[in-house]
Amino acid sequence: MDVMYWLVIVIMFIIGFIGLVYPIIPSVLFILGGILLYGVFYSFETFNWRFWAIQILLVLLLFCADYVANLAGVKKFGGSRAGIWGSTIGILVGPFVIPFLGIIIGPFIGAVIAEMVVHKKNPVVAAKIGLGSVFGFVGSVVTKSIIQLFMVIYFLFTVL
Repeated sequence: MDVMYWLVIVIMFIIGFIGLVYPIIPSVLFILGGILLYGVFYSFETFNWRFWAIQILLVLLLFCADYVANLAGVKKFGGSRAGIWGSTIGILVGPFVIPFLGIIIGPFIGAVIAEMVVHKKNPVVAAKIGLGSVFGFVGSVVTKSIIQLFMVIYFLFTVL
């Protein structure tokens, strides 16, 4: 039964990492879900207050990293709140409209359309802002990967 329990926990972690490139999947919830399943399958006694405090801080850091990376990417290239919102919508919709490439093309198109419609920016400037949103998204994925990896390693260090 141990093998089955660990298989389920590992699958939860894997889905969590898939969620980094498919933002519709709440990646942090799957990472936390794997940790909670360990507690259900085995015991919560292993997890002291320090463990939960660190994990909660890492979850908060994940949310901040996501927001800050997108904001920085769009703002650095001259974008506005509309560009940030357009990029965010593009990240969520893109993978469904254009499988695989939509995760990169979606935020770009979303930011470009938002800047052109809301702020009447010319296509060249809007495309530059769209490129910033892609850089922000990629930076976000890298940062969140590191944080989630740390969450899983800290979990494994605690239980093994």
